[in-house]
Amino acid sequence: MSTAVEVQQSPLEEGASLPPLRIQEPWYVREAFARLWDGGIILLSYWLVLRGFQGEHLSSELWVGGLVVVIFYLVSEVAGLYRNWRGVPVSREILCAVWTWLFSLLVLGGLGLGTGWTSFLRRRTVLVWIALGVVLLAAGRLTIRAIRRVLRHFGYNIRSFAVVGVNRLGFQLAQTIQEAPELGLRFLGFYDDRTAQRTPSIPSKLGTRIGSIDQLVDHAQKGQVHVIYITLPLRAEARIRSILDQLSDTTASVYLVPDFFAFQLLHSRWTTINGLPVVSVFENPFYGVDGLVKRALDLVLGSFFLLLAAVPMLGIALAIKLTSPGPVFFRQRRYGLDGREIRVWKFRTMYVCEDGPNIPQAKPDDPRITPIGRFLRRTSLDELPQLFNVLEGSMSLVGPRPHATAHNELYRKKIRGYMLRHKVKPGITGLAQVEGFRGETDTLEKMQKRIEYDHKYIREWSLWLDLKILARTVRAVLTRQNAY
Repeated sequence: MSTAVEVQQSPLEEGASLPPLRIQEPWYVREAFARLWDGGIILLSYWLVLRGFQGEHLSSELWVGGLVVVIFYLVSEVAGLYRNWRGVPVSREILCAVWTWLFSLLVLGGLGLGTGWTSFLRRRTVLVWIALGVVLLAAGRLTIRAIRRVLRHFGYNIRSFAVVGVNRLGFQLAQTIQEAPELGLRFLGFYDDRTAQRTPSIPSKLGTRIGSIDQLVDHAQKGQVHVIYITLPLRAEARIRSILDQLSDTTASVYLVPDFFAFQLLHSRWTTINGLPVVSVFENPFYGVDGLVKRALDLVLGSFFLLLAAVPMLGIALAIKLTSPGPVFFRQRRYGLDGREIRVWKFRTMYVCEDGPNIPQAKPDDPRITPIGRFLRRTSLDELPQLFNVLEGSMSLVGPRPHATAHNELYRKKIRGYMLRHKVKPGITGLAQVEGFRGETDTLEKMQKRIEYDHKYIREWSLWLDLKILARTVRAVLTRQNAY
């Protein structure tokens, strides 16, 4: 992640009080235009469906469209729909707009059921309205981006930029900007005071080293460089201050790009606290609309799977009760979201119900496992009761598999970043399991690989990734790999 921070310097007289630390987030006309555009689309689509399917309500029920616009604006604040999407794939912006639209209609539906406000809307009218809104919202964003690309192709609103620092972060930044022509930035090259022998080779496709910092200042003063990105390491504070002092005699826009990749990032994101910028290093990815989507998927698919599994679960319960003494279900203490203790439901598969400070992992031909338990573990049917955990909210369908508390306390001391897997809810299945790291982790290396995949899941989460993991889980269960 590369986060650019624009630097604005102002002199401070000796003895004067310090102004509050704040980085201004400029208010753009395009944000107001986007809001008006979306509101107009919603009203237009509503008017069209009323005219096409319910002409008798055309004049008296238009206020519902206005209500949806208000709801849409409120939901968009949570979803972050009107943030700066520069450099972000248009597909992500469209997906955010679509989810905001669908959730807004869900809220309207909830209000309508409670009050009867929307009882006049026919089912066909609502379905057409949903589809038309999706099409128009997506088309609007594609159109705006296309117009920007055309304007910049003809040289309008183009600014030149340079990078200070011949290093890995500088290369990544230059490549990222060049791959996003909608930014309207033309790359000039790199500037650095260090000799070529002290810096890595610049990839040929990225450009060349133009000169030193003194030459950069000269070019900026002449108006040849409009935007400057400083990609020096955080430890080079004195060097950065010196460069900023020299650049203060120019009119170029200057940005600091901190190398946060020096840390083990876990779904990092940029935010502000009353204007003070902060960057998350370890963070839960399920905030805003993403969290609502994740929970909705758990509730819908979890309920569906539980209905499908109801009869088989009854048969399994009877088989356990008739073949070995002890309870049908086994609840074991595990760590859940943010390390809070939860009780995970499972069908009992052993003659013992171990939940103490020392729990040996199951092994092939483990004498503790009952005959029916061996079948349940190989087919993962013993995990079915965890659907109750999903519906109650302590677990998710997809996430890092919860380990016994005793195993957590053991491995958190041996594996760096082990507890970061608890920044999300544990899951019935996970990325590590479908990648082959399922079952016993009899070596430290196996557990390390499992944790690596858990971290990768948190960093790269998407709804599509969850669906792929669920589909691959079926194949993993059928092949019965590493299950005993």
